[in-house]
Amino acid sequence: MSQEPPNPYRHGPTRAELKFWLLASLAGTGLVIAAFAYRGLPPGPAMVELIGLPMLVFGYLGGRSIKRLIRRQHP
Repeated sequence: MSQEPPNPYRHGPTRAELKFWLLASLAGTGLVIAAFAYRGLPPGPAMVELIGLPMLVFGYLGGRSIKRLIRRQHP
């Protein structure tokens, strides 16, 4: 009675979810870029808040999705 080990990614996001998060991160990044193209860059510390934080969040989501899709780390 040989049992194969359970899939370690069985509780993780599915391939469709990863694609959704990748598209959402690309759309969010595009919206941030479009907003700066329309309004211009903010002066002073607001630049960190309005550029750094969205790029950190969208970059993480996109990077994690790309990594998991390439490595096939999904159920």
